[in-house]
Amino acid sequence: MKSYTITVNGTAYEVAVEENGNAAAPVAAAPKAAAPAPKAAPAAAPKAAAPAAGAGSVKVSAAVPGKVVKIVASVGQSVKAGDSVVIVESMKMEIPVVAPQDGTIASIDVAEGAAVENGDTLATMN
Repeated sequence: MKSYTITVNGTAYEVAVEENGNAAAPVAAAPKAAAPAPKAAPAAAPKAAAPAAGAGSVKVSAAVPGKVVKIVASVGQSVKAGDSVVIVESMKMEIPVVAPQDGTIASIDVAEGAAVENGDTLATMN
């Protein structure tokens, strides 16, 4: 049996893999207790530059292709950097797309169930 450490959305998991014929199958996955908490926001959304003047000046963009499974924030809602705005399913994982900075949601530019590509604008904020 081989042991690996994987990190998903900032949480480290210890995974044991047992050889089973020609394919390797995961045996167990549990959070790794000694993993330090990440200080930065998850990498689901790129950091935006300082906002320019005007409404909707900061774009919240998809970092991976996938399908929108949930819209977490609403127009007019105040959010802090790192707060989830939209949840995108990609490669059978739900990936939160987060606010790149503190601000207010100016618009939600996608609907649940919509297919998105890397770089597509999901929301704008002030």
